[in-house]
Amino acid sequence: MSLTSKICGLTETNQIETCVKYGASMCGFILFYPKSHRNLSLEKTEELTSYKHSKLNVAVMVQPDKSQLESIKNLNFQYYQIYGDQTPDEINEIKKSYDVKIIKALTIETKEDVLKYKKYEAADIILFDSIGKEKSLSFDHSLLKYVPTNIKKMVAGNIQIQDLEKISKMTDIIVDVSGAVETERKKDLTKIKEFLLKVKEINENRTI
Repeated sequence: MSLTSKICGLTETNQIETCVKYGASMCGFILFYPKSHRNLSLEKTEELTSYKHSKLNVAVMVQPDKSQLESIKNLNFQYYQIYGDQTPDEINEIKKSYDVKIIKALTIETKEDVLKYKKYEAADIILFDSIGKEKSLSFDHSLLKYVPTNIKKMVAGNIQIQDLEKISKMTDIIVDVSGAVETERKKDLTKIKEFLLKVKEINENRTI
């Protein structure tokens, strides 16, 4: 079992450099969502995704339309993380048309919300997030006990560094964090470093 991490809402190259240096598995970029202070212009997105590194780049989008998807199809993204009420067929069509892997995001309040994963088992990863989106709210992570271990899971929702030990016991999981590594609504390089070093420490202790 292992704990891996995605740092989301990156807006500057030095943030990416810190993620790469300290072992994040994925770098997330928020697009077409002006409600978020982490939202990027297409010009800035192109600049950041051109940065050469070995991590996976994730385009984070809410209910993207055809024109938006077309505008990023040539950028360096390996995953599209998609929020919204798309049908499974629509998700599969995006995956096929743009030759990307899909993280389907579900917003969680109840057990019934968690069980919606069954509709999207063709997605490469299912993200279980709070209803807060840009507000970094929490949800009851124990609800994930209703998800089989064969489903590749990502979890978000105001995750703090002190939550990592507990989350790591859920089986293999990807932790998606944004607000916890910010200070005054801006990514804090020291907090990114500390968060990723804690992930590394947990994984190393498992092998002892």
